[in-house]
Amino acid sequence: MVLKNEVKNMVVKVEVFTSPSCPYCPMAIEVVNEVEKDMPGTLEVEKIDIMVDRDKAVEYGLMAVPAIALNGVVRFVGAPSKEELVKAIEEEKTGK
Repeated sequence: MVLKNEVKNMVVKVEVFTSPSCPYCPMAIEVVNEVEKDMPGTLEVEKIDIMVDRDKAVEYGLMAVPAIALNGVVRFVGAPSKEELVKAIEEEKTGK
C-alpha cells in the first residue's frame, strides 16, 4: 500500500537521450531543465549522449533522438512541450 505522502515524495528518473549532431536535442534538454527547476526534489535527471553510451540506447531500442524516458520507459521521441512533460511526470508519480 502506498501512502499519499509517499507518492508526492516519489522521485521520477528522467533520462534524456541526445546526440551532438541532433538539431532538436537542445530543445529537449531545455524543457527538462525548466521542469526540473519548477519541480525541485521531484526529478533525478540523467543526460545520455548516445554516441558515448550506445549500449543504453540499444537497451531502450531507440531509433531516434531526442528521446525521454521516465522511470525506464521511453515516453517521448522528439522534444515534448513543457506541459506534456509535466503531465507525464505527474502520471508517473500517481501510477496512472
